Amino acid sequence: MRQLAEQKKVVEKWRGLEKEIADITELISLIEEEGDTSLNAEIQTRVDKFASHLDELELEMAFSSEYDARNAILAIHAGAGGTESQDWAQMLLRMYLRWAERHGYQTEILDTSPGEEAGIKSAIIEIKGDYACGYLKSEHGVHRLVRLSPFDFDHARHTSFALVEVMPEAEADVDVKIEPDELKVDTFRSSGPGGQHMQKTSSAVRLTHLPTGLVVTCQSERSQHQNKEIALRILQARLLELELAKRAEERTKLKGKHIAAGWGNQIRSYILHPYKMVKDHRTDYQTSNTEAVLDGELDGFITAYLRSSMGRRE
Repeated sequence: MRQLAEQKKVVEKWRGLEKEIADITELISLIEEEGDTSLNAEIQTRVDKFASHLDELELEMAFSSEYDARNAILAIHAGAGGTESQDWAQMLLRMYLRWAERHGYQTEILDTSPGEEAGIKSAIIEIKGDYACGYLKSEHGVHRLVRLSPFDFDHARHTSFALVEVMPEAEADVDVKIEPDELKVDTFRSSGPGGQHMQKTSSAVRLTHLPTGLVVTCQSERSQHQNKEIALRILQARLLELELAKRAEERTKLKGKHIAAGWGNQIRSYILHPYKMVKDHRTDYQTSNTEAVLDGELDGFITAYLRSSMGRRE
């Protein structure tokens, strides 16, 4: 039923454009027959609006995966560098929350691990809305920040890294089925801020998927039951991602290509000093308005990535 609803939305959009072009054509015919130019401005407005909608639908054609229409599970991990990278991870978390807010998506912070002095070591958020995963897949990879450190007494220039992972939300027992005997469940006391209740009771949960060795922890909620539910959702998304990665690797082998994933392969650089620029290394799209980007204006980067991926498929 979910898939049927998604396909109906797509068809309705194209049918709407089909009707609009028919209406515009009829207006043009009316002008030609009667020589009435008073409708020229209206036609131009409708043509411009039609072209804009067509561009949006063309971009949606870049959503080639069956999972692109899903909600997204987005994970952010601070890289090496201690407080610097942990602060950078928190800046990225804010950036994606602001992007989601701009687009009317719902967000839920599933889990966070606070930094030792500032920032976060990691965070996992769910972003709910049509094609959230399709749009955000452009963000999967290593993000590099260059700036004058606010934590350095000498204000020296520092380079920080953070890894962003984007996974489609998995449907339990449809995309991923986990048998009870495949799970090892451990409980422990939460660390970091959260109040005495969280720190005195063993409410935090660690799930280990025995067949794959994947480990997921959650300690953001007061209830052990809630933490287990959230950890299970994250585990299901990671197992689905693992399956998709295997399929992609098989296709890559057939094509004879191999791209190593590592900290040296950053997808985007955010330079705040000695000049201001954000540049995507995959598409060469760049902007000097770093403040806007860090405030969630990512559409230029996302559009450039999706259009380039369409070109690669062609």
